[in-house]
Amino acid sequence: MASPSSAAGAAATAAAVAQPALPTTNADKIYSDVLASFQIPRDKMRLIATHMYSEFVRGLSADGAPIRMIPSYAYAMPTSHETGVYLALDLGGTNFRVCAVTLKGKGQFDVVADKFTIPDSAKVGPGAALFDFIAGAVEQFVHTHDLSAVAASSATGELTMGFTFSFPVKQESVARGALMYWAKGFDCPDVVGQDVVDLLQVALARRAVKVRVVALVNDTVGTLVAHAYKAPATVMGCILGTGTNAAYIEQLAQVTKYRGTPTPTGTMLINTEWGAFDSEGKVLPLTQFDRELDAMSNNGKQQVFEKLISGMYLGEITRRALVHLVEAGALFGGKLSTLLQTVYAFETAYMSTIEADTSPALTAVGQVLADHLAVASTTLTDRQLVKSLVQQIGTRAARLSAVGIFALLEKMGVPESKPVVVAVDGSVWLKYPGFQDRLRAALRELMGPEKAALVSVETAHDGSGTGAALIAALVDKQH
Repeated sequence: MASPSSAAGAAATAAAVAQPALPTTNADKIYSDVLASFQIPRDKMRLIATHMYSEFVRGLSADGAPIRMIPSYAYAMPTSHETGVYLALDLGGTNFRVCAVTLKGKGQFDVVADKFTIPDSAKVGPGAALFDFIAGAVEQFVHTHDLSAVAASSATGELTMGFTFSFPVKQESVARGALMYWAKGFDCPDVVGQDVVDLLQVALARRAVKVRVVALVNDTVGTLVAHAYKAPATVMGCILGTGTNAAYIEQLAQVTKYRGTPTPTGTMLINTEWGAFDSEGKVLPLTQFDRELDAMSNNGKQQVFEKLISGMYLGEITRRALVHLVEAGALFGGKLSTLLQTVYAFETAYMSTIEADTSPALTAVGQVLADHLAVASTTLTDRQLVKSLVQQIGTRAARLSAVGIFALLEKMGVPESKPVVVAVDGSVWLKYPGFQDRLRAALRELMGPEKAALVSVETAHDGSGTGAALIAALVDKQH
């Protein structure tokens, strides 16, 4: 029932499952219509890409656009020849990491990292207590890994650090950014509006820790830079995981809203925040299930693109489609379990298990339905229908992800004649069966085989750690 375009990306996984018969009853037609609603043919992909391109331009022109296109204030890309020891602090929530990255040149590096957990008492109340705890962890890390000698041998007598701070900030320079608001259970009111780099630096100074924070880093920008160290042709970094985002290299002249100092390279690394694409509802083909999910979310009509492709939402979209089909009598004999009616009870990880099942009886599919949704009795046809639905929703996510990559490549005007690399990280990219093949197949549809052959979509790692350390190295070299 999949269109030729969507089937191209899903052939490897779909081949092992017999496809449901063509509609013969009203229930069959309802199922067929649901599957069709998730299909995105090439012409529609191109239409979406054209609008996305225009939204990139809009975001570069003025603040307040749906796609924010945030200047990172980082502009240099690694050459693969950088050397030295640099620190990274990766603060994304209750658990955070301190890393030491040893750059060896020729794209080679080693990483040591320790994890720390912020106590609840430090997550609320005075900001000084929070940053003192973090500074204490950095001090402990430096001592544990005997890095004081590295600091002493440096020109400044200090270690250099990049700071990945995964909370909303208004960035004002490469090493300055004011917290806009807290999330993830943090509530230190006196930090809002303050420069988080300065707060960390002051806390380190209170403990006499010889560490200088030189860069405030977005993790997606870090993904771009980290992969470029070993693959210098890298022009874009993407996250396809619980959420989604992309960062890329832009000509500074194209960033018409930028009022800062010109960069020596004439370029700027841009954090797109593309998950917010089409919040105005102009082009993305939303199904009734997408609209239902958006309406009950705590950020309705926001992050619309993200809600179609990211791991946070794919399972819930699937659950809503399953409920609709059961209520229509097209699945499970019309019997609806309480668990299946529970919001977010169907996790995206279950989709991965279902897609990976190539057994003739689809045993793993039946196990997921029984164990996680309390649907104990299913027919082979039920399991085939469930797998086909999951495949279609996963394929849509891969194809829309490809649209974003294509639109951003078009914005950069690459590739022309030289190969380029797109670096991708995130749980959906890494763990969802068939996702990578479907995304690459959709890119070939959009670009044509010859041009697509110049684009290598590769797996990236640890933008928030290695990427932050590399950006610190580049800033250190500039100064």
